[in-house]
Amino acid sequence: MIAASGLRARFGDTLAVDDVAFAVAAGEAFGIAGESGSGKSTLLRVLAGLHEDWAGRLTLDGRARSPGRLRPRGTVQMVFQDPYGALHPRHTVDRALSEPLAVQGIAGAAARIPAALAEVGLAAEHRFRYPHQLSGGQRQRVAIARALIQQPRLLLLDEPTSALDASVQAEILALLQRLRREHGLTYVLVSHNLAVIAALCERVAVMREGRFVEELATAELRAGRARDPYTRALIEASRGYRRGC
Repeated sequence: MIAASGLRARFGDTLAVDDVAFAVAAGEAFGIAGESGSGKSTLLRVLAGLHEDWAGRLTLDGRARSPGRLRPRGTVQMVFQDPYGALHPRHTVDRALSEPLAVQGIAGAAARIPAALAEVGLAAEHRFRYPHQLSGGQRQRVAIARALIQQPRLLLLDEPTSALDASVQAEILALLQRLRREHGLTYVLVSHNLAVIAALCERVAVMREGRFVEELATAELRAGRARDPYTRALIEASRGYRRGC
């Protein structure tokens, strides 16, 4: 699903992603961990086609990408960290879900929208509510429904649970696990929380100062079998979350 090599991305003179290479198989869930400012969200935005100042080789679902080239319709969608900021405050849930269908020329909104809401655990009564009338967990469910309504094969998740309390985090992770099974989705999850990555992913890459310093299986992550000192430090710092693993 993803093949990348020599990826570099800049913000002006700042090199945010530096010579990154990785591959993700179709149907796999791949995590990227690291502290704030490590470049992980920038890398995700490159994959999503939202950051154009990049160079290197990138193939998504068998199609080569280049800076400035639009992503193939329906292949890639992204769920952002802040579910309130990701939804227009003056647009109802119905409009949030119907707009991407209209933009992409996809017919059948009348049937697709209720089905999308039901799939993420929201009732029909939520369809004409505004974001401020929803809880944080409900808003994130709407954001997930908006991403899935275009039937992507690859879902990019940028800290999708960090703005939620612990109980709601568990619900959203369970939802994402179910949706991946049912739709055969490929996930790339960015998070600073190793427990979240261990709950959802098979492999994780640890990122520091724009580079991948280590890749390991999440079974190794749970067992604390990291080779790089930075990865070991991240594991030690997250020991308070280990029960979530």
